[in-house]
Amino acid sequence: MVFLLVLEAALNGVFSALDLVLFYVFWEAVLIPMYFLIGVWGHENRVYAAVKFFIYTFVGSILMLVGIVYLYAHTGTFSLLALTTPGTSAHLQLSTMGPRTLMWLYSAFALAFMIKVPMFPFHTWLPDAHVEAPTAGSVILAGVLLKMGVYGFLRFCIPLFPNQAVQSAPLFLTLAVVGIIYGAIVAAVQPDMKKVVAYSSVSHLGFVMLGVFSFTALGLTGAMLQSLNHGVSTGMLFFLVGMLYDRRHTREIAAFGGIKRSVPVLAAFFLLAMLSSIALPLTNGFVGEFTILQGSYLRHGFAYTAWAATGMVLSAVYMLWLFQRVFTGPITREENRVMPDLGARERVVLAPLVVMIFWFGMYVASWTGYIDRPVNALLGFVENTNPTTRMEARPSAGVPLAMLGMKGWKR
Repeated sequence: MVFLLVLEAALNGVFSALDLVLFYVFWEAVLIPMYFLIGVWGHENRVYAAVKFFIYTFVGSILMLVGIVYLYAHTGTFSLLALTTPGTSAHLQLSTMGPRTLMWLYSAFALAFMIKVPMFPFHTWLPDAHVEAPTAGSVILAGVLLKMGVYGFLRFCIPLFPNQAVQSAPLFLTLAVVGIIYGAIVAAVQPDMKKVVAYSSVSHLGFVMLGVFSFTALGLTGAMLQSLNHGVSTGMLFFLVGMLYDRRHTREIAAFGGIKRSVPVLAAFFLLAMLSSIALPLTNGFVGEFTILQGSYLRHGFAYTAWAATGMVLSAVYMLWLFQRVFTGPITREENRVMPDLGARERVVLAPLVVMIFWFGMYVASWTGYIDRPVNALLGFVENTNPTTRMEARPSAGVPLAMLGMKGWKR
């Protein structure tokens, strides 16, 4: 309980700090409670997973610290507002740095955030951390910790280094698409339910990064929505896998089969979470991924969008196959016949997530109002330094914009 509270406090610091040093301190502080949650309360290989998680994220963060110190040495401030506000001396000094220096600084920040997202090929710590973490650790890891990397790109990389972000976009878009396809293919062959969900996170977060580096209002909006949606859908899946583990003390897919007869309520909740994860219309996942695809198409046409759409098809394949093997068919093991269904406490835990799945999926306009200003601000950073990123809206963009309640937004 103490470590969970410390983790929540550090996360609040990460998402509210406007000082680079404070941001770095909270960023690193998150590692400590998460390390103990995995290493002390995890499963068999918990120590290996905890050390791997710590080393990956810590090494990337060290480079970010070097970049922060260099920025202070040349601008005299750690304030993000001073560094990104035109007309301040710090912003002037930052803008007069050489392009090579700025690219190195951008790379130092971006690497730390890529590892935390995680993007391919820096994702290998995530499946081990998810599999070995307790259920609460997996839910927090999927729902909040992974979003630290996305937030870092949106809050720091793009405002501080907009030129470099645009220049590196082809690389990040390629890695995002590779992550989408790779994560989906690897998820399909996993024998462990938790690993299936873990690799699905690699695929879904590839969609988020595709939206971020599309540099369109639709893409950025979809990235923010999908970050939230992923936490809801994947968090619910981890809860359900944990509930199955509590009943059978195994996560092996082969150990189940036909259990919808003994746990029909759990099967119904799992089906809903799975449909949300594969972006079924009227669920939250559809709004996020569809908006990202629209934003990607506006900027790049079919170049990246077609591959990303293929990833959506693959996600449906491995999720439906998972559900079929675990919940349908005949019951072949006697222990599966006597499994207790969800109790009242477990249903209360899952009920708010069900509400959010349909709320975000059918009334997304209630949330896009909060995203309006940040998206326009991010587009302003990019367009002020890269006029070529401005683009006219295509006629096809009107439908999703109206759906999202965003008719007046920049595209």
